[in-house]
Amino acid sequence: MKKLYNIDMEKTQRSKLLSDIPPVDIVITMGCNVTCPFLPCEYKEDWGLDDPTGISDEEFIKVIRTIEEKVKELAKTLSKQ
Repeated sequence: MKKLYNIDMEKTQRSKLLSDIPPVDIVITMGCNVTCPFLPCEYKEDWGLDDPTGISDEEFIKVIRTIEEKVKELAKTLSKQ
Protein backbone atom coordinates (compact mmCIF):
# COMPACT_ATOMS: atom_id res chain seq x y z
CA MET A 1 0.00 0.00 0.00
CA LYS A 2 2.80 2.37 0.83
CA LYS A 3 4.59 1.90 -2.49
CA LEU A 4 1.43 1.86 -4.62
CA TYR A 5 -0.65 4.56 -2.92
CA ASN A 6 1.69 6.28 -0.45
CA ILE A 7 -0.43 5.01 2.44
CA ASP A 8 1.48 3.69 5.44
CA MET A 9 -1.00 1.21 6.93
CA GLU A 10 1.30 0.58 9.89
CA LYS A 11 0.97 4.23 10.94
CA THR A 12 -2.74 4.70 10.29
CA GLN A 13 -4.39 1.33 10.94
CA ARG A 14 -4.61 -1.07 13.86
CA SER A 15 -6.75 -4.04 14.80
CA LYS A 16 -9.99 -3.06 16.53
CA LEU A 17 -12.62 -4.79 18.59
CA LEU A 18 -16.10 -4.73 17.09
CA SER A 19 -17.16 -2.63 20.07
CA ASP A 20 -14.56 0.00 19.02
CA ILE A 21 -16.03 0.43 15.54
CA PRO A 22 -18.56 3.26 15.23
CA PRO A 23 -21.89 2.61 13.46
CA VAL A 24 -21.36 2.02 9.74
CA ASP A 25 -23.48 2.57 6.63
CA ILE A 26 -21.58 0.25 4.29
CA VAL A 27 -19.95 -3.12 4.95
CA ILE A 28 -17.74 -4.85 2.40
CA THR A 29 -16.64 -8.38 3.11
CA MET A 30 -13.79 -9.79 1.10
CA GLY A 31 -14.81 -13.42 0.91
CA CYS A 32 -11.55 -15.25 1.57
CA ASN A 33 -13.51 -18.34 2.65
CA VAL A 34 -14.00 -17.05 6.19
CA THR A 35 -17.10 -16.01 8.09
CA CYS A 36 -17.11 -12.32 8.97
CA PRO A 37 -18.71 -10.98 12.13
CA PHE A 38 -22.10 -9.31 11.75
CA LEU A 39 -22.09 -5.52 11.50
CA PRO A 40 -25.44 -3.80 11.15
CA CYS A 41 -25.45 -1.60 8.06
CA GLU A 42 -27.63 -0.15 5.31
CA TYR A 43 -25.63 -1.65 2.42
CA LYS A 44 -23.51 -4.80 2.22
CA GLU A 45 -21.50 -6.54 -0.51
CA ASP A 46 -19.25 -9.59 -0.50
CA TRP A 47 -16.50 -9.33 -3.10
CA GLY A 48 -15.51 -13.02 -2.98
CA LEU A 49 -11.77 -12.41 -3.20
CA ASP A 50 -9.17 -15.11 -2.56
CA ASP A 51 -7.18 -14.73 0.65
CA PRO A 52 -3.90 -13.03 -0.33
CA THR A 53 -2.03 -14.33 2.73
CA GLY A 54 1.22 -15.99 1.79
CA ILE A 55 1.08 -15.31 -1.95
CA SER A 56 3.73 -13.59 -4.03
CA ASP A 57 3.95 -9.81 -4.09
CA GLU A 58 2.83 -9.86 -7.73
CA GLU A 59 -0.35 -11.79 -6.88
CA PHE A 60 -0.94 -9.60 -3.83
CA ILE A 61 -0.77 -6.50 -6.02
CA LYS A 62 -3.35 -8.07 -8.35
CA VAL A 63 -5.70 -8.41 -5.37
CA ILE A 64 -5.04 -4.79 -4.40
CA ARG A 65 -5.84 -3.65 -7.96
CA THR A 66 -9.06 -5.70 -7.93
CA ILE A 67 -10.07 -4.00 -4.69
CA GLU A 68 -9.29 -0.60 -6.22
CA GLU A 69 -11.56 -1.32 -9.19
CA LYS A 70 -14.34 -2.63 -6.96
CA VAL A 71 -14.14 0.50 -4.78
CA LYS A 72 -14.51 2.66 -7.89
CA GLU A 73 -17.49 0.59 -9.08
CA LEU A 74 -19.07 0.83 -5.62
CA ALA A 75 -18.64 4.61 -5.60
CA LYS A 76 -20.46 4.83 -8.96
CA THR A 77 -23.24 2.55 -7.76
CA LEU A 78 -23.77 4.48 -4.55
CA SER A 79 -23.66 7.87 -6.27
CA LYS A 80 -26.69 6.78 -8.36
CA GLN A 81 -28.79 5.98 -5.29
